[in-house]
Amino acid sequence: MNGRTDGQTDGWMDRQMEEDWTDGQMERMGTMLLLRQRLVTAQALGFRTRCSPKPHPTITPSTPPYLPNLELLRFFSVMRMRIASSADSSSNNSQMIMADSGSSDEVAVICNTDITSTESENNIINTMVERGTALLKKMEISVAEADKRTGKNTVNMQETYTVYLIETRPAESVSEGGTPVAPDTLWRRYSEFELLRTYLLVTYPYIIVPPLPEKRAEFVWHKLSADNLDPDFVERRRVGLENFLLRLASHPVLSNDNIFFLFLTEEKGWREAVLETGFQDKADSRLKSLSAMFRVKNPDKRFTSLKHYSEDLSTVISQLLRIRARVADRLYGVYKVHGNYGRVFSEWSAIEKEMGDGLQSAGHHMDTYAASIDDILEEEEHYADQLKEYLFYTEAVRSVCKKHELIQYELEMAAQDLSYKKQQKEELETGTVRIFSLKGMTSKLFGQETPEQRESKVAALEQSIQEGEGALKEKNAESQEFVEKAWNDIERFKEQKEKDLREALISYAIMQISMCKKGIQVWSNAKECFNKM
Repeated sequence: MNGRTDGQTDGWMDRQMEEDWTDGQMERMGTMLLLRQRLVTAQALGFRTRCSPKPHPTITPSTPPYLPNLELLRFFSVMRMRIASSADSSSNNSQMIMADSGSSDEVAVICNTDITSTESENNIINTMVERGTALLKKMEISVAEADKRTGKNTVNMQETYTVYLIETRPAESVSEGGTPVAPDTLWRRYSEFELLRTYLLVTYPYIIVPPLPEKRAEFVWHKLSADNLDPDFVERRRVGLENFLLRLASHPVLSNDNIFFLFLTEEKGWREAVLETGFQDKADSRLKSLSAMFRVKNPDKRFTSLKHYSEDLSTVISQLLRIRARVADRLYGVYKVHGNYGRVFSEWSAIEKEMGDGLQSAGHHMDTYAASIDDILEEEEHYADQLKEYLFYTEAVRSVCKKHELIQYELEMAAQDLSYKKQQKEELETGTVRIFSLKGMTSKLFGQETPEQRESKVAALEQSIQEGEGALKEKNAESQEFVEKAWNDIERFKEQKEKDLREALISYAIMQISMCKKGIQVWSNAKECFNKM
């Protein structure tokens, strides 16, 4: 607490409560400016969700995003002056978090500590939009609801499964009455989402294809159900599937795929259309990929480094999610134990006359505090799901790296085969034969070849060498094209990852601050009850 002693800290908190946050006006100003800046950014990118207001007509898509306006700069300047002037007196406002990067010119102030998971989700969605994307500008996409159904599977056995309702409508479609036109709807199973993603992985091997939400719950704390038909889990997966579709629709390449468009608009015949593309024949076998990984002689250092990074990132996020699950378990227990305060205060109030009302009221506040943890941890799951998305993204990154290894391996094999054929041709033309080669051994066993046989073999080798040179040229061009396209998408992914993870972590920190503020409020109310006794 900036060097305060325990006594100073208690006094500081009391003064803040008594003053009732006299700097609230400054906080509201900061909140208003930051929210307006986010709105301008979303409008500048041409993105609008169901929760977003209609873009202001004066904002055009050409407006550069994330440019701080004059009012924001003035606000940050005022805040820096106030923080600097109050540092010596140790009276910093506890509603304000300052993250100083070490440079006097880079100070970030977060004033709004009441952002909900829904607002955070909208902020994450806003960062998906690419300027050159056509589909998301022309079509609104959502997974509106989930439904449980029963039917027969491929082996004619009864099964229960979940289907998801996809709604699409033109972005600016409004009927004459002024109400939005009814959306086009269709139902999809999770397995159809899986088929779509598999098709995209095979068809666009150079793209980091967005991941699907988990099929079964992972990194759960003990109060959450791991059942994949649990309503809360199905709801979180519905949100994840909508996020998956929005990721695809915001991608500059994937959004233009015809199979993806049919997935959104054609319920019948879509699976047959996917299979007709023959994408399954193009899929690389796992054994082939493993062989390439261990036998590539000259791997690209950039892709090797990216592969190692994705493995490290996967480890870090997994550990983070495990820690969060353990913290959630313990926090749930701490909050629920506070319910015992409520019970004891209520029992105590029954035997007191003058103190009874105050104790009874304090007990009610404790009960409210104990019950609040359910909503808090439910909100936490939204931030955990955002981290899980990038845990699954790391596998998509490794998939691109493995495909590059396979292309590099095929290129090296083509070069090696061409070199061997040229060496054979040289031996036939010069008549020099290595003793321990296959050619040398057959010559010793069956005698030397006639000139006619040698000329025939040389002609065949020349034809084979020409074909090999053509194949090598094609492999070189394929490798160069793959590297160029893959690295462009990798750079796009890096920018997206930094924005999304920063937003998720900041929102999680803000939620924790809000939770602590609510705890302070509960105990402040309890203190007032005790004062009135």
